[in-house]
Amino acid sequence: MRRRRGAVLEEAILRAAAQELTESGYPGLTMDAVARRAGTNKNAIYRRWPSRAALGVAAYRHLADTATAVPDTGSLREDALALLRGANRHMASPLGAVMRSLLAGAGDDPELLAAIHERSADAGSQLWLSVLERAVARGEAPAAALHPRVATTAIVLLRNEFVTRGVPSAPDEVLVEIVDEVYLPLVRGRAGPA
Repeated sequence: MRRRRGAVLEEAILRAAAQELTESGYPGLTMDAVARRAGTNKNAIYRRWPSRAALGVAAYRHLADTATAVPDTGSLREDALALLRGANRHMASPLGAVMRSLLAGAGDDPELLAAIHERSADAGSQLWLSVLERAVARGEAPAAALHPRVATTAIVLLRNEFVTRGVPSAPDEVLVEIVDEVYLPLVRGRAGPA
C-alpha cells in the first residue's frame, strides 16, 4: 500500500472523523477510532489537529462544507425567513445532530468550546450581512444595521431554541416570531453613532 501524504491523508482523516462523528457523536469520537478508520496512526492526526476538540470541529466543518445560497426575494423579511428556515432544516437534520452533539460537549470541554468559537465566530455573518446590504440598498434598513452582531441575531436566537430548549426542530411560528418581533425591529431601529 502506497503511503498517503499531505492533502490526501488529511482528507482521509477528515472523512474518517466525520464518519465517527455521524455514527457516535462527539462523545464517541476518539483519536484511536479515527486513526483506525483512516488507516493511519494517531501521530498523523495530532500533527494536523492538536486535540480531539479541534478534530471534531474540523470534521463537522468538513461535513457541512456546502455552499449556502443567499436568498434574494426582494424583501428583508422574506430573505431573513428563508435563511432561518434553511438553518432550521439543517439543525434538524442528521448533520445538525452532529453539530448539537458538539455544542452539548462544549459545556464540559473548554477546549472544544474554544475550538467551536474560533471556527464559527462569525455565525454565518457574511450571509446575513449580504441580506442586510441589499435591504439597505432598497431602503428597508439603515446603514447602521450593517454590524455582524446585529446581522446574526436571528440565527443566534434559533440556535438557542435547539441548544437550551432541546427542540428537534423549531416550529415555523417561532421563526416568524424571531424575525417579526426581534430581528426586524432591531435592524430597523438601529441608528448611527450619536
